[in-house]
Amino acid sequence: MDEEIRRLTEEAEKQIKIIEKIKSEFEKVIVGQEVLFNRMVSALLSAGHILLEGVPGLAKTLSIKTLATILGMDFKRIQFTPDMLPADIRGTLIYNQNTGSFEVKKGPIFTNFILADEINRAPSKVQSALLESMQERTATIGDHTYNIPEPFFVMATQNPIEQEGTYPLPEAQTDRFYMKVLIDYPSESEEKRVIHRMSGLSYPEPKPVTDREEILNLQHFVEKIYVDEKIYDYIVRIVSATRKDESGHIRYGASPRASINFVKAARAEAFFDGRGFVIPEDVKAVAPDILRHRLILSFEAEAEGVTADMVIERILNTVEIP
Repeated sequence: MDEEIRRLTEEAEKQIKIIEKIKSEFEKVIVGQEVLFNRMVSALLSAGHILLEGVPGLAKTLSIKTLATILGMDFKRIQFTPDMLPADIRGTLIYNQNTGSFEVKKGPIFTNFILADEINRAPSKVQSALLESMQERTATIGDHTYNIPEPFFVMATQNPIEQEGTYPLPEAQTDRFYMKVLIDYPSESEEKRVIHRMSGLSYPEPKPVTDREEILNLQHFVEKIYVDEKIYDYIVRIVSATRKDESGHIRYGASPRASINFVKAARAEAFFDGRGFVIPEDVKAVAPDILRHRLILSFEAEAEGVTADMVIERILNTVEIP
C-alpha cells in the first residue's frame, strides 16, 4: 500500500501542473477569488455542481466564463426569471412546414459549462428541470432522451440580499448540489487591482491552456486518490453527528449524499496539495461547503442567531480526529 500511495503522490505532483497552468491564466482575468476557483475546479473534477451565494458584482459570471474559455469548452448563461418554462432549458420540438415534421431544437442545457443565474427566481418546474438534468446528465425532448456533453458543470447562483419575487429551492433539492459556496467582498487591495484591470474599455482575454480530454483524464486520476479506512470513519462520524445533535439546533441532518461528496471533495483537496492520499485536514477544509446546505436548522437556532457554519464548526471541534 505504501508503494501505491507513493506512486499516486508522484503522479499527483505531475498532474497538478495542469491546474497551476489553469490557475495562472485564470488570475490574469480574475483578481482574488481563490476559494471560488478551487471549488469550481473541485466540482468539475468530481463531476459535481455548485450553488453559489453572493451579492451582485463579485465576478460570478466572469469567473465561470473565464474557466470555460481556459479549458476550451462551451459556456452558456441562463438568466432565470418567473416566466420561464422547462422547455427554455431543455429545448422543444419545432414544426418544419417544408418537411411536415417536427424537429428537435435543443436548449442551453446541452453544453459543458452553465451559469444558472439567480436560480431562485424561476418557478419550481423550471428548477426541477435543471436539477433533473444535473443529476441524470440527460434531457428529454418529446419522446427522446438526449445525453448532455461531458464534462458537464452547473454553477447556480442565489442573491442573498432580496427575497421578493423569488422561489426558494426546496431543501431536498439543494442536496443535489455538490457544494454551497459563499463569496464575500474583495479586500481593499484586491478591489484596487480590480479597478485598475477592469475600468478600461478592453478587458484581459484568457487563452485555452488545456482541453476536454485532459480534464476527463484528471477526473479519472482524482477518483483514484487513496482514502484510508480511518478517513472514511472520520467522515461518517462527522455526518452522523449532524443527525444526533443534542443542542437542539438541527432539525434534519445531512444525507448519505453528503458522505459521498465529502470523499470526492477531500480527494480533490488532496490533489490540489499535490498528494496522492487524503488527510483529516482535507476533510475539515471542505466540511462547511459540503454541509451548510444540507443541514435544516431548528426554529430555536434561527431565534438564537445560530448559523449552519457555526453548527459545523462545533461538530468539527467535537468529533475526534483520526
